[in-house]
Amino acid sequence: MKLDLIIRGGKVVTEQGVYNADIAVKDGKIAGLADWGLLDRAEEEIDATGKLILPGGVDPHVHLNEPGRGDWEGWEHGTRAAAAAGVTTILEMPLNCTPPIINTTNWEAKQEVARKLACVDYALWGGLVDDNLKELDGLSQKGVIGFKAFMSDSGVDFTTAHDGILYQGLRYVAAHGGILGVHAENDMMARQLTRELKEAGRVDRMAWVESHPPVQELEGVNRLLYLVRHTGGKAHVVHVGLAEAIDLVYQAKAEGLAVTCETCGHYLWFDQEDFVRIGPAAKCDPPIRTAENREAIWKRVLSGKVDCIASDHSPSAAALKAKGQDNIWEAWGGISGIQALLPILLTEGVHRRNMPLTLLARLWAGGAARIFGLYGKKGVIAPGADADLVIADPEKEWTMTEEDLKSRNKVSPYIGSTFKGAVERTFVRGRMVCGPDQEPDARGWGRLLRREDTK
Repeated sequence: MKLDLIIRGGKVVTEQGVYNADIAVKDGKIAGLADWGLLDRAEEEIDATGKLILPGGVDPHVHLNEPGRGDWEGWEHGTRAAAAAGVTTILEMPLNCTPPIINTTNWEAKQEVARKLACVDYALWGGLVDDNLKELDGLSQKGVIGFKAFMSDSGVDFTTAHDGILYQGLRYVAAHGGILGVHAENDMMARQLTRELKEAGRVDRMAWVESHPPVQELEGVNRLLYLVRHTGGKAHVVHVGLAEAIDLVYQAKAEGLAVTCETCGHYLWFDQEDFVRIGPAAKCDPPIRTAENREAIWKRVLSGKVDCIASDHSPSAAALKAKGQDNIWEAWGGISGIQALLPILLTEGVHRRNMPLTLLARLWAGGAARIFGLYGKKGVIAPGADADLVIADPEKEWTMTEEDLKSRNKVSPYIGSTFKGAVERTFVRGRMVCGPDQEPDARGWGRLLRREDTK
């Protein structure tokens, strides 16, 4: 058998161990692994000496906005950013596109754009809002990877799922399979505190943090877990920004509940003082909290209490950030961050905190692949799996600039951050979609992943 590609001389990182191995690729799949130098020739060979070879990243939380808000972020720019990040599979959220993906008509509109422009593989979330319970069957038949619900105000075109809707949504996934991804915060607390702060004339950056105190996130997670306990539904708590909230999910899982959680790169890199210094580019929800909370999240990451790390890549038009420079309420709340995700894990995790590379492989790829039924095809380096691979230089030190960003809008709180560890090449099903000093035109190479495809 003539191979299409051999990657030679690298250290192959898996959840089971780190191996000196060459990787063979044939027809978009991993054909085999062998000790250095034992594989025969191939059409193309790449020398990865001194580099890590990681499974392609699986990012479960990405917003690409198109159709409807392509001036914020689009499928071409967003998936080029993913490729540059070493992310080979994205799970794309049903908002902040317009219209949101809450029925099959809107799903078709998004897929029509995505199939032409995506550079990496992708799955689509469906939405659970206050009036679309009758649409869940149709979205399930389309193969959505899960349903996303907000317990608090999303801010754009996507209504809050009150407790009755959450209850019914969890009953639906318990009966029909699938998973409910939940933004878990107490909506009424945030509304009341926001109103009081605005009435007091507060427009400073800490006002945003104070409008979302820890109790607001803790109550939301607690309430969600209560509903999971009484429905048997499967839930994934998105972008957990509070260490104590991670503990709640972990404890519930230990009790046998079907719950998982993610945290995000920005909660592992920044603290509250950074947010005050940077301003609108670092505004997100839940907000970035204290340095003590950041360290507490890292402790839970390193102890295995977090299931996966997501970017919550949520850019906006640059003007929507700029308008909040002197009034934080006016700034869009979302962070452009997918390209920083692996560098954060290498810099803060591997280099500064001695994170085992095996744990990195789980948090970066395997964890999300398991939660969403993709593991075996995605998130793993093993014969028969898709040849989704990342060659990374673990020792390269670099500082992120605007020119590094592949997103449509060159606004990110990570600009100026210095990292140790960088992506060198990214392969999706054996095709290079990002390389050193080159950016192959991979538009349309990305493939839709449906939930039934992963059974």
